[in-house]
Amino acid sequence: MTLPSDDLRPRTGPRPLDGVRVVTFDHAVSVPYAGRLLADLGADVVKVERPGGDFARNYDTACGDVSSYFAWINRGKRSVVLDLKTPTGLAAAHRLVETADVVLANLGPGATARLGLDGDTLRARLPRLVTCELTGYGDGGPAAGRKAYDALMQSEAGLLELTGDGPVTARAGISVADIAAGVQVHAAVLAALLHRERTGEGATLRISLLEALTEWMHQPMLYALGTGTPPPRTGGHHPSIAPYGPFPCGDGVSVHLAIQNEREWARLCAVVLGDAALAADPRFVTVRDRVAHRDALHHEIDRRLATITAERAGELLDEADIAWTRVGLVADLPAHPQLVARDRWRQVTVPGGAPVPMALPPVDSSAWPAPDGEVPALGAHTREVLAELGYADADLDALLP
Repeated sequence: MTLPSDDLRPRTGPRPLDGVRVVTFDHAVSVPYAGRLLADLGADVVKVERPGGDFARNYDTACGDVSSYFAWINRGKRSVVLDLKTPTGLAAAHRLVETADVVLANLGPGATARLGLDGDTLRARLPRLVTCELTGYGDGGPAAGRKAYDALMQSEAGLLELTGDGPVTARAGISVADIAAGVQVHAAVLAALLHRERTGEGATLRISLLEALTEWMHQPMLYALGTGTPPPRTGGHHPSIAPYGPFPCGDGVSVHLAIQNEREWARLCAVVLGDAALAADPRFVTVRDRVAHRDALHHEIDRRLATITAERAGELLDEADIAWTRVGLVADLPAHPQLVARDRWRQVTVPGGAPVPMALPPVDSSAWPAPDGEVPALGAHTREVLAELGYADADLDALLP
């Protein structure tokens, strides 16, 4: 078992965004995820929530008083409740923005402009500020101003057409449009902070859900344009490479194997399937042949793997030097032997419930430590943050819900 070297073990000390304040006017998944990534790097992320809170707090009841979504993307932030519909609440929000380095938002269409919290308005008086606003479709065009959510974007960008099995389409099992947008926001903000360091000027950033997911859709789009047909829906199997997907073994456990070239195909036949001659079957000689005869190919693999256990299949796949894994269950992820051996899990406190396991960021750094923040209760830091802005006790009592 190989563990991280001493140079890559978590260390104490400053993190890259220590001293950077990020103020967010956000809800749901996309921008909150970007904010969490910035908090992981040390930013003081102040999440401004409406009275009643971000509606994503209540998506499910998996993590005490908050949903699994909210716990995942709001670790390490401070929660402040302000009613932006009142003059005092809006004034407090603007006062808070004046202390910020970065302002993020994904409120409803036109909401930030009505509140004077849009990038153009803020940067007119705070030119060093970095602002980033996420919308569904972007400014201009026939869809500007329409509401947009993850599953809608999966349909809009064509992902739904690709996902499923045969005639059945399926939404991807995670919020891929939101995640794609959150990663783009995170990267753009880091680039803008570097730009400010070099030039002294902030930046106004705009990102749309549709365009973030469109970036991820290039390969199937190019395939469809080049072949005249979209990649077929093939369930857990790769649409243009075969064999590449899950196959059941005799003990009912499935192994997911991936053949990338003809050498691997020959080794699979000889070592794992016990039939070297199968590699020369005219139906299966090349990857294109195997894709064209996928049903027959799967029949041959299924009937051979049905005679052995998944454990034995894994031994043979290792012997043949073929990439493979067992088909895992999401609830088993915290016990995954590789992640456990590498000490990748931490228990994170959530409001109103027992601590939950959350994975460390996937990038190990020799220069800064891993994050250790908690998931904030609604408004847990309102008094603290407003006091930092100079509000007196009497003013706080008037502002607090």
